[in-house]
Amino acid sequence: MTVENLTVKIDGETILDNISFILRPGDKTALIGQNDIQTTALIRAIMGDIDYEGTVKWGVTTSRSYLPKDNSRDFAGGESILDWLRQFASKEEDDNTFLRGFLGRMLFSGDEVNKSVNVLSGGEKVRVMLSKLMLLKSNVLVLDDPTNHLDLESISSLNDGLKNFKESIIFASHDHEFIQTLANHIIVLSKNGVIDRIDETYDEFLENAEVQAKVKELWKD
Repeated sequence: MTVENLTVKIDGETILDNISFILRPGDKTALIGQNDIQTTALIRAIMGDIDYEGTVKWGVTTSRSYLPKDNSRDFAGGESILDWLRQFASKEEDDNTFLRGFLGRMLFSGDEVNKSVNVLSGGEKVRVMLSKLMLLKSNVLVLDDPTNHLDLESISSLNDGLKNFKESIIFASHDHEFIQTLANHIIVLSKNGVIDRIDETYDEFLENAEVQAKVKELWKD
């Protein structure tokens, strides 16, 4: 994916200005912003969820799955977790045992799969959404704060699954360990541009005094 001269304004305020970067196939890219508004704005822009100026170009063979921070509109109905997930299954996958297996990876077991989606907790909704993403088999995952609302067991299960994912991931997170174990590409966002660190872990990024000085300068109001 290539992003060129991207600017996002919300209610007349410039959130991101003239942002450019390239994501390589297979990269696990962590987005680091001054605040959640910046990272969510970028994710929503590249997913076509909000208006922006500039260019976002995805590869022709790219298929994307998206975990938004606000997933309330995805759970407006009253169907069970199992039936909710069924709508994203192919004919070959429309089997209770198969779908229960996907939900089991996100720690839903037994009768839990019959629970109505409109009474789920925040963490349960995230886990159901992640089951959907695994079922869709896209080659790019776009995740806005995927560990939000998750307990430690769920975060560990998610982390293991994403580490084994061979394709591209773009994500925002506040979880240090999650970023450290997953990301090989760090992009720092600001109103004044980006810092783009390729083939560098999160700890290496944080321990690089020269880079951190640049971040501090970039984030000056």
